[in-house]
Amino acid sequence: MRNFIEIAFRKKIAYTAIKVAVVVGTLLNLINQWTAISTLDFENISISRLLLTYCVPYLVSTFSAVQAKNNFTK
Repeated sequence: MRNFIEIAFRKKIAYTAIKVAVVVGTLLNLINQWTAISTLDFENISISRLLLTYCVPYLVSTFSAVQAKNNFTK
């Protein structure tokens, strides 16, 4: 587990995961909350969903990168 966390917080992996999260999270937010976003209806934009939509691709990208790194070094 310690090795997993060390790899996950490497600058290159974290930076790549952030880029993926920004692109994928933005697309997913636009898909999921298009009506509220396009009309700037801030009362109907779910902030928790908005934030989670960015967290999921970040975590998936990080997990995939760490798994790939571990499998490559074995």
